[in-house]
Amino acid sequence: MSTKTLVIGGTGKTGRKVVAKLQALGEEVRIGSRNGFPAFDWQDQSGWSDALQGITQVYITFQPDLAVPGALDAIEGLVKEAKKSGVQKLVLLSGKGEREAELCEQVVIHSGLDYTIVRASWFMENFSESFFLDPILAGHVALPKPEAKVPYVSTDDIAEVVVKALTEDHNGQLYELTGAELLTFEQVINKIDEASGRNIAFTPISLSAYVTMLEEHQVPKDYIWLINYLFTEVLGTEGNDVVTQDIEKVLNRPATSFDQYVKNTVKTGVWNPEVTVQ
Repeated sequence: MSTKTLVIGGTGKTGRKVVAKLQALGEEVRIGSRNGFPAFDWQDQSGWSDALQGITQVYITFQPDLAVPGALDAIEGLVKEAKKSGVQKLVLLSGKGEREAELCEQVVIHSGLDYTIVRASWFMENFSESFFLDPILAGHVALPKPEAKVPYVSTDDIAEVVVKALTEDHNGQLYELTGAELLTFEQVINKIDEASGRNIAFTPISLSAYVTMLEEHQVPKDYIWLINYLFTEVLGTEGNDVVTQDIEKVLNRPATSFDQYVKNTVKTGVWNPEVTVQ
């Protein structure tokens, strides 16, 4: 039986890469987004049935994160609709060390459908595609928890594992994806500074000061809630500063290093937009 995959968040950090890799393999893909056809919007369940029509498997990403209030209800609703629509397999992107996300995982695990859970650490690409990018371009990064060490993971690696889960038998597996090393924020910024030549300063600040700064820059409230949650409940807590070998287990190669991510990103010019990339 042929498969057709709905990639929810198909234009996002991991989703767009999953779409590209599946299409390269000749797989039939539907991009799940508010601008897709049919549209998929987490805030409008009335369109979910159309988006799931004829779909056999779903890659689920939830914006901004499974930890936020309302995520559990949304995942429960999606799983119910997926079963009704005849979906056979679910692959869920989850967050490493997030208790609320683990409740969402349980909904998928006990859905009665084939499933794979992909539980990822913080993305390397947060420094080139997300809210850490502007401070880097401004030359001054101020962040709380300077002592915390994070095993950053590449979204390229995540996407490759997800595609394996969608195209091979990884039913019932829970993979914890990390990079190969633990890095503090200052170490990360120093690596980007050295490779990009931007002369970036790093300053440790309190969480309250950081939240105030985000509010002043009119960052959306759900992202501010998430940042506050991640810095208080996840970052630096026991078990979240652990490197795993699950990427190597699935892909038969080492996880992408942060140095390689930096090298690749420098070539794109994202940290030096004033310089024309040849």
